[in-house]
Amino acid sequence: MNPFSAFWNGLLGLLGSALAFFYDIVPNYGVAIILLTIVIMLLMFPLTLKQTRSMRAMQTIQPEVKRIQKEFKGDKEELNKQLMALYQERGINPAAGCLPLLLQAPIWFALFRVLSVTNDPDTGAPIFSDALPTDSSLVESLRAGDSGFLGMDLLITPGDALGIGLGQAIPYILLIVIIVASGFFQQHQMMRRRANDPEQEQSAQTQSVQRAMRFMPLLIGVFSWRFPGGLVLYFAASNLFRIGQQAVILRDEKQARDNGQGTTTAIAQPIVEAEAPKRPSPNASKKKKKRKRK
Repeated sequence: MNPFSAFWNGLLGLLGSALAFFYDIVPNYGVAIILLTIVIMLLMFPLTLKQTRSMRAMQTIQPEVKRIQKEFKGDKEELNKQLMALYQERGINPAAGCLPLLLQAPIWFALFRVLSVTNDPDTGAPIFSDALPTDSSLVESLRAGDSGFLGMDLLITPGDALGIGLGQAIPYILLIVIIVASGFFQQHQMMRRRANDPEQEQSAQTQSVQRAMRFMPLLIGVFSWRFPGGLVLYFAASNLFRIGQQAVILRDEKQARDNGQGTTTAIAQPIVEAEAPKRPSPNASKKKKKRKRK
């Protein structure tokens, strides 16, 4: 078995066992998925913290980035060198903002496998993922049809629910609306600028990236239409949890910045006052010159 297959099978088995474990604690399929989501988000919190700080730091250095782009507009090689030197000087990794998304992608695909169900072509009986422990109470409950949560059957897709009837599809539609709305709010939470902070000015390149990223929540909402309801629930829960994580990170950074500014002002003030009497004023020097003439 090659390393990728070993990693993939290990990830499937880990997620399936964890989901069955949480179902044993709270015997509700939807609640088990939410608990699994919280654990995944907590494990990825260091990456989320790095992503948030990296994006905020990139916003802060935008005036310097614009200056370098203007100064070395005709020399792309030197422009890239200057930008990399700036990133190294400030300790910023431009790729850090995308790292959590890249690392979450295998989890999304693995969860799709774990939460998906197919029907036996001969008997029509549901076939669950082999990542789920076959002797678990979760599999027994799913076979008995216990896969409901807030009016949804988490084994079917929103599109399939709409085929049953509009009333059946309303909870799924609301869940997709939550995914899209929370995705847009995350962007607003990260990219909003204080009107009185000139350092938050953004370059045209950054603004172009932001315009492209604005479509991501819509794309995820469209894709969710064909995903199992359990995976759609994971997307919604992870978005809401990440909003809380980012709020905590940004609040702590703001408090640290405010405390740092307050300390600097308090320390600097006595130094200025103490040094001021030692510096001769222009009027005093003029008076000395007049005395010498006399």
